[in-house]
Amino acid sequence: MSVKLYIKYMVSLRCKMMVKEELSKLGIHYVVLDLGVVEVLEDITIEQRAELKMNLLKSGLELLDDKRSILIERIKNVIIEMIHHTDELPKVNYSDYISEKLDYDYTYLANTFSEVKGITIQQFIIINKIERAKELLIYDELSLTEISYKLHYSSVAHLSNQFKKITGLTPTFYKELKDKRKLNLEDV
Repeated sequence: MSVKLYIKYMVSLRCKMMVKEELSKLGIHYVVLDLGVVEVLEDITIEQRAELKMNLLKSGLELLDDKRSILIERIKNVIIEMIHHTDELPKVNYSDYISEKLDYDYTYLANTFSEVKGITIQQFIIINKIERAKELLIYDELSLTEISYKLHYSSVAHLSNQFKKITGLTPTFYKELKDKRKLNLEDV
């Protein structure tokens, strides 16, 4: 029998390494270690759980207990994984994708997310898509047209409008700022 532990703020490879280290220190064996979730082979004691929770907090991670918090983290992790860690966004609606991945009715997920986070799932997706666009602009490997296509925007104008709404800057100006910062560093 395996047990799933859900961990908040576990969003990178570095976080995974910290969690692996903490599990190892406590002698806890796992079968799956993914962003936001660890599946352990055996039941863990109350003491082990308390120590793991305390040690993770020192690293800025949080072991979740209540069902709603766990569900919110799972929704966020599906979205982060979908936008930041896969090269191809799903061809289906995001709502269908999230619902399918988590095996819950989308309306229930959306209502719970909005209640707890104070923003909609759609707003969270947009914020993450703009963060991804910023990363892609900084890497300077893709044109704005390619970025808008990669992130499934209907047009460059649509991406530009959302980008400006979220950041206050146009994608072009954002990219120019990055180039200016680089030039200023070269002058030092």
